[in-house]
Amino acid sequence: MKKRYFYRQFFSIYIALVLQNVVTLSVNLTANIMLGAYGENALSGVTAVNQIQFVFQQLLLGLSDGLVIFGSQYWGRKETGAMKRISAVAMYSGLLLAAVLSVLVSLYPEQAVGIFTTEEAIIAEGTEYLNIIRFTFVFFAISQILWATLRMAAVVQVAFVMSAVTFIINCGLNYLLIFGNFGAPRLGVTGSGIATLAARIIECAAAIAYVLFWDKNLSVKIKDYLIFDLKIAKAYYKVAFPILIAQGAWGLNTALQTVILGHMTAAAIAANSAASNLFLLVKSAASGAASTASVLLGKTIGAGRLKQAKEYSVEMQKLFVVLGIGCGALLFFLRIPVLSLYDLQPETKQMADTFLIILSVVCVGMSYQMPTNNGIIRGGGSTGFAVRLDLISTWLIVLPLSFFMAFAVNASPAVVVFCLNIDQLFKCIPAYLKCNKGQWIKVLA
Repeated sequence: MKKRYFYRQFFSIYIALVLQNVVTLSVNLTANIMLGAYGENALSGVTAVNQIQFVFQQLLLGLSDGLVIFGSQYWGRKETGAMKRISAVAMYSGLLLAAVLSVLVSLYPEQAVGIFTTEEAIIAEGTEYLNIIRFTFVFFAISQILWATLRMAAVVQVAFVMSAVTFIINCGLNYLLIFGNFGAPRLGVTGSGIATLAARIIECAAAIAYVLFWDKNLSVKIKDYLIFDLKIAKAYYKVAFPILIAQGAWGLNTALQTVILGHMTAAAIAANSAASNLFLLVKSAASGAASTASVLLGKTIGAGRLKQAKEYSVEMQKLFVVLGIGCGALLFFLRIPVLSLYDLQPETKQMADTFLIILSVVCVGMSYQMPTNNGIIRGGGSTGFAVRLDLISTWLIVLPLSFFMAFAVNASPAVVVFCLNIDQLFKCIPAYLKCNKGQWIKVLA
């Protein structure tokens, strides 16, 4: 293996993906800081709604990852016709998810927000935000599937550029509409929802325009999305369904974290929002590594270079360890300057600080196990292993332990946060054993 060639391939994809994730998550972080200055109830209400969005985004990620894992092997063989048919199946699936969620939150908005808290003021703010944000689901589904379509052909830079434009638009509109600056109406959470909706529409239009008129790798046309290939669909769902289950479980796990903390103390939900947004921002490094590994290995396996794929996996794991140590240190040192930007009660800010110290440790393990499980092993075609590991750790260990500590032992919110994230540490062991001692390469194309 030529290490220089490997690193050039890896970082050419990785840097663009990480920057895209950072910019995307910075939208939420910036909006949260502004809403924290507007009021804690507004921040907590939007945080509750964002948990619903997060579950939806994780399900979309499952569809997108299935698309990339399956399609990138065809890209290794330069079979673009099959790639377009896979993208069409993923698009129909994403639109169905968006439609179902839109209908449910339109019929039961207060009940949806009420899952996360019993505070009437928070539910009122969250419902107001949800009434706007529900219209973003379809636009977001289309853009995410199209970006994944480009990613399976190793085209990642355009998604980053568009995310940066979306970030600027969203932040500008948030500044105008939350506080009523420069003569704009002071709309609070409604203004934040309008800003997000406008940004999502622009991002979706840009994704459609680029894929249809500028991309030359796949040369996608509208007619390609009017065909539903049943044979391809069955093969795609065989790959994507386990990932969908795993990502859905992870999304629910994260949402239930807010449910548990929201029913412990009034300050916990706001503290968790401030801490988790910064954590997710730093986590972008691990998420980008997982996506990069998936694309590289899918292409390499699809081209029949199985020995090279194993060599890549060894080199990647070394990178992931270094990445974990760096991310943990970064999160630890960023916590104080970032929390200083929030206008929160002293108790809430102290709780958020404690959460971030715990998450700094969690980040080290997560930065190894996530790219290894979701990038190398899952990207190599062994989707079932990562799913079983996630389901067992989440539903049989993490959630029962967390509920027990929160409501039976009455442990502090900090202890509960550690229990909710402990799987990021112990999953490193099976990830290492499977990747280095077991068989994880499967030819899907």
